[in-house]
Amino acid sequence: MKTITRKYKVYEYNELSEDAKEKAIELLYDININYEWYEFIYEDAEQIGLKITSFDIERGSYCRGNLIWDVEEIANAIIKNHGESCETYKTAESYLRDRNAIIDTVERDESGDFIHTYELDNKLDKLDREFEYSIFEDYRIILQHEYEYLTSRESIEEMINANEYQFTEDGKIFH
Repeated sequence: MKTITRKYKVYEYNELSEDAKEKAIELLYDININYEWYEFIYEDAEQIGLKITSFDIERGSYCRGNLIWDVEEIANAIIKNHGESCETYKTAESYLRDRNAIIDTVERDESGDFIHTYELDNKLDKLDREFEYSIFEDYRIILQHEYEYLTSRESIEEMINANEYQFTEDGKIFH
């Protein structure tokens, strides 16, 4: 039996030349998305009553799913759990404001019951559909922004440095 030992000169990412860094980034472009990177966004949606079933952030550009709770419950959960600067919060706030405005404009009889419930139901159904479309669009944008961040140079470099990867002089990862 014969044993052969080879010596390699390896570098940390910040020791590489600019060309080698570019090569490393190119080779590791999917390091942050080669797993189910969107799972925490799906979980966030479920916590406020949405189930995301599919999405496409490229050509199709959509986010689809189902409402687990009724629309008003979802909007209230968003207000309670998402920050005011979040687009989902703004969508929920707008929905609740518009819903209350619609209810306030409907005539009531002497006992306080709605007179034209058919008209009210139609307006609220339309508002609910608009909210559903808007909230899934908000989540599509959240997914797109997360993907763009995870595939950015900054994020890839963070992962490389956090895992202390080593490279050959030409930017290939050393195993």
